[in-house]
Amino acid sequence: MQPIDNPAPYQWMEVARRLQSIAQAGLTYGENKYDLERYEELKKISIEMMAEYSDTPFEKIKTLYDLEDGYLTPKVDVRSVVFQDNKLLMVKETIDGCWSIPGGWADVGYTPSEIAVKETLEEAGLAVKPLRLLAVLDKKCHPHPPTPFYTYKIFIRCEPAGGSLMAGMETSEVKYFGLDELPELSTERITASQIQLLFEYLYDPGKPVAFD
Repeated sequence: MQPIDNPAPYQWMEVARRLQSIAQAGLTYGENKYDLERYEELKKISIEMMAEYSDTPFEKIKTLYDLEDGYLTPKVDVRSVVFQDNKLLMVKETIDGCWSIPGGWADVGYTPSEIAVKETLEEAGLAVKPLRLLAVLDKKCHPHPPTPFYTYKIFIRCEPAGGSLMAGMETSEVKYFGLDELPELSTERITASQIQLLFEYLYDPGKPVAFD
């Protein structure tokens, strides 16, 4: 994990997420109206903290949290890892103009490998065949910028199976990059240390699955 210049915002974001989890559980299972009022207040505090340290408007975070129903669990981000000629398939995200590897939030009704296939086709125009699980990483253990949600990241090795490189609705460019020529990364989605890890599987196909 790369060092973080100012760890305080990240630490407070982690506290805010934990408070949100406690509040959500209390609102889900609590029955006493006075306790429910306290959990609502705790939820409000967590949103205020998240807004302060993520530089995100209070109402936007509140809307996101209000969509969460029941016991709060981590969200899952699935990424497709495709190599060709010792280079990694990457897509340029329209949302920030930086580069990541194909992937996104897991959709209900799809397996992780199906998500990897779906996202690669939608974002890069490439049909792929899933080969193996490479890593399951806890986002908090890696140098991503602060985010409102607690997230697990799943990386699945895939091989090209048809189609041609073409940007999608959420991407503007598609290209293969070597480890020594990486573009500016969309660190919300992928970090340099994670890409280094992915290339280790290219050089050592027998490397065990990584997990935090």
